[in-house]
Amino acid sequence: MITNFRRMLSLTTAVVVASSTVAYAEPSAELIEAAKKEGMLTTIALPHDWCGYGAVIDGFKKKYPEISVNELNPDAGSADEVEAIKANKDNKGPQAPDVIDVGLAFGPQAKAEGLLQPYKVSTWDEIPDTIKDAEGYWYGDYYGVMSFIVNKDIVKETPKDWADLLKADYAGQFALAGDPRASNQAILGVLAAGLASGAKAGKEAGEAGLKYFAEVNKAGNFVPVIGKSGTLAQGSTPIVVAWDYNALSWKDTLAGNPPVEVVVPESGVLAGVYVQGISAYAPHPNAAKLWMEYLYSDEGQTAWLAGYCHPARFNAMSKAGKIPQALLDKLPPAASYEKAYFPTLEEVDANKAAVTAGWDSVVGANVQ
Repeated sequence: MITNFRRMLSLTTAVVVASSTVAYAEPSAELIEAAKKEGMLTTIALPHDWCGYGAVIDGFKKKYPEISVNELNPDAGSADEVEAIKANKDNKGPQAPDVIDVGLAFGPQAKAEGLLQPYKVSTWDEIPDTIKDAEGYWYGDYYGVMSFIVNKDIVKETPKDWADLLKADYAGQFALAGDPRASNQAILGVLAAGLASGAKAGKEAGEAGLKYFAEVNKAGNFVPVIGKSGTLAQGSTPIVVAWDYNALSWKDTLAGNPPVEVVVPESGVLAGVYVQGISAYAPHPNAAKLWMEYLYSDEGQTAWLAGYCHPARFNAMSKAGKIPQALLDKLPPAASYEKAYFPTLEEVDANKAAVTAGWDSVVGANVQ
């Protein structure tokens, strides 16, 4: 059970179980050569301003220039990624993803449906037990907390908590950063709103979150548009609920035009873990394994921090003195994370089921 960040980061595996899926120390020369022969890696749903993915992808290409990176649908949600594997089981062409990066609930789902293959990276023992599959089918890589990003040219009074967004002052201004029927980020945004009402994490908070969004929609404050940095800047969605690392990245990209403010709400502070996995039908399985080795290397994990994300190996790297202080100084104050709640996998699953099944009937806003 994940109860708080400190506990999550302190849990590590004592040993790495020896098997054919274990990678040792550094990527082997054989793996690197096999990946280079494949010559391509196909990713999906990796926006460059999400958690610093642009720099991560560039770093991989710089290290392995013989491997081209084919990027599919950067704006897809977690459910879309799972469906892309299903739809391309017999397709070895460029539309078949090799790897996925999905919300915590989607990892076990993909494993249960036989869509993933196991692989344990060389730094496997430094990934907390609570955020990885023991057999290596999926593994947590980074986390963030839900936040509000606000266009200050349009919104003069920044909302401090979820209840504020029901006020008439925010008519036609509030959006989610995804479709809550498919996007993990949006699904957990609904959970956060439910937690803020005092509901228990899981189905109860999911249903409470739906009622909250129904009220916001009825009040005319909810905008059924997927919020992004562009819609925020244009003013069509001047308040967006998004992971803190996305919001802070957008703030950097916008560079004051317009001025924006990023706040972590006073209640319903929800933390979300994202996990990696390799498709069981990957056209480039060796390139996929090499990609995972890079993501969980010191270089890859440090790149997450540069993108305002907390990496899975944070505790081990911090203990070893591998984290630059300059990166830590760029993160929001530690106090912003003190109230963060890490839902269990069971709670995430129950919330996901409630939100995806009930959004249309309870809220009735067709987010596009």
